[in-house]
Amino acid sequence: MDRLKIGLIGDIVGKVGRNMVISNLERLKKEYQIDFVIANAENASGGFGLNYKNANELLNAGIDVITGGNHSFDKSEIIQFMDSLPILRPLNYPLGVVGKGIFVKDNIAVINIMGHYGININVDNAFVTLENAISEVKKNGIKNIIIDFHAEASSEKRMAFCMTRGKISALFGTHTHIGSDDLQIQMDSFYVSDLGLCGAYDGVIGMEYEAPLQKAKMGYGKSHFKVLENGNNIFQMAILTLENGKCKDALKIRILNEKRLQDINAINL
Repeated sequence: MDRLKIGLIGDIVGKVGRNMVISNLERLKKEYQIDFVIANAENASGGFGLNYKNANELLNAGIDVITGGNHSFDKSEIIQFMDSLPILRPLNYPLGVVGKGIFVKDNIAVINIMGHYGININVDNAFVTLENAISEVKKNGIKNIIIDFHAEASSEKRMAFCMTRGKISALFGTHTHIGSDDLQIQMDSFYVSDLGLCGAYDGVIGMEYEAPLQKAKMGYGKSHFKVLENGNNIFQMAILTLENGKCKDALKIRILNEKRLQDINAINL
């Protein structure tokens, strides 16, 4: 039987997020015998983008493939390494954009897709692109298909899951940095609207709150968003059990500073 344990990590934000991953991932991989880890790290370097040094830092910490989103290209130095390292950008970027949107290894396919609402980047239709990608992956006999749907609107993520459930192993949401508790398994497919960030827990999506608040009040900002360095930090990861490509159970682990919070178990519908 093809049985796998998969770890899913949401948006890693800044140095504090990277440190939370480095402090917890290796131990949890051993404790739960996790075979493969996927993490969204488009905010891992200073809160915007991913540089080469931090990419290697996260890969060496036990992450197998890094996914991205609207900040995938914020650090231009990473572009030259997107083909040689296991780093994805959304598959539905227009034809000709550097990088790849699908990663395949050992009967596991990871697909990175980006939504439309509230994201000011012109990308191809997320749903058509995803449907076509799943068909192509299945033609190659791959059973374990996992999707990072990077989107602002939970409705887009939910529509994508309704379209793909029963055909994939898992679809998890990223981008909002706010963890949701709607972990569920339907037709042997796992879903959660957003895994939530790894990083600073006290500010606004991992950042100091003053700059975004000023922009919200005044319509413009006098200062740049900065990763919140002091305060409470959180690590969040979902762990899935897959058998022959079907999700059998799942839970979400949350560690606030050094304290393990109550796990969230997926509802099997």
